[in-house]
Amino acid sequence: MKKMISLFLPILLLIGVLAGCGIDKKTSSTATSGSQKEAVLKVGASSTPHAEILKFIEPTLKKQGIKLDIVVINDGIQTNQQTADGELDANYFQHIPYLNQVNKDSGLDLVSVKGIHIEPFGVYSKKIKSIHDLSDGAKIAIPKDPVNFSRALQLFAANGLIELKQKQKDNFDFTLEDITKNDKHLQFIGVDGPLLVRSLDDVEAAAINTNYALEGGFKPKQDALIIEGDTSPYVNILVTKKSRKADKNIQKLANALTTDEVKKFIEDKYQGAVVPAF
Repeated sequence: MKKMISLFLPILLLIGVLAGCGIDKKTSSTATSGSQKEAVLKVGASSTPHAEILKFIEPTLKKQGIKLDIVVINDGIQTNQQTADGELDANYFQHIPYLNQVNKDSGLDLVSVKGIHIEPFGVYSKKIKSIHDLSDGAKIAIPKDPVNFSRALQLFAANGLIELKQKQKDNFDFTLEDITKNDKHLQFIGVDGPLLVRSLDDVEAAAINTNYALEGGFKPKQDALIIEGDTSPYVNILVTKKSRKADKNIQKLANALTTDEVKKFIEDKYQGAVVPAF
C-alpha cells in the first residue's frame, strides 16, 4: 500500500502543478484583455495645413485611445499607393478630382471618408502686382498633374484671360488643346506642385495650390492676383481603403476633424486661405 502511495504521489503533484499553470495562464489572459491598448493611426499629410490640423486634434483622439502618427508627405501618388498597400491607415492632402484620377490611372480603390476643407487656388507673382499686367506671351507655371492643370486653366478662364471649350458639368480634364481664345498668348508650363513657389523666379506668374503657397510664406487672400471662391468643388478629403471606410478608428478620426473646435481653429489660423467644408 505504501508503495502504491509513493507511486501516485508524484502524479498527483504533477496534476496540481499543471492545474496551477492553467489558472495562471487564464488570469494573465484576462488581465491582457481587460487592459486598453492605445490604437495607432498612421496618416500621411501635407505639412500645411493638413498636418497642422491633425496636430491640433491629437489630444482629442488621445482621450479616445488613439495615437496619431503623422507622416509629412510630398508625393501624392506614392502616398495613395502606400495607403492602398496598408503602409498608411489613411491620408489627408487631396481633393476628390485628384483622387479619382489617381484611382483611374493606378488601378487603386481608395475612397473619401469625409470632406474637411477647401483651399482656394490662386495665382501669384514676384514680378507684377495685377493679373491685368501680364505681358504678351507671359510664361505661367501651373501644376503638371492633369487635374490641377485643368483647374488652373479654369481659373484663368473664369477671370477672362482665356476661353475654353464648353464641356459637360463636373468635367475636370481641360488641356491646352481646349483653349479657344488666348489674346495675350499666355504660355502655360506644367511644373511639379512642390516646385511652383520656386518657379516664380523664372516665370511671370504661377498658379499654386494653397498648401504650397502657405509653405512658401504667401497669404493667399492678400497676395494672390486672382483666387477661387470659397465654393470651389475641390474639397480636401480624408482618404482610406474602401475596406476600412467603416473602421471605428477611421471614423473617430473623421469625426475629430469635423468638430466646431476644428472649424474655429481653421478660421482663426488661416484667415480665409483655408475654409472649413463641414
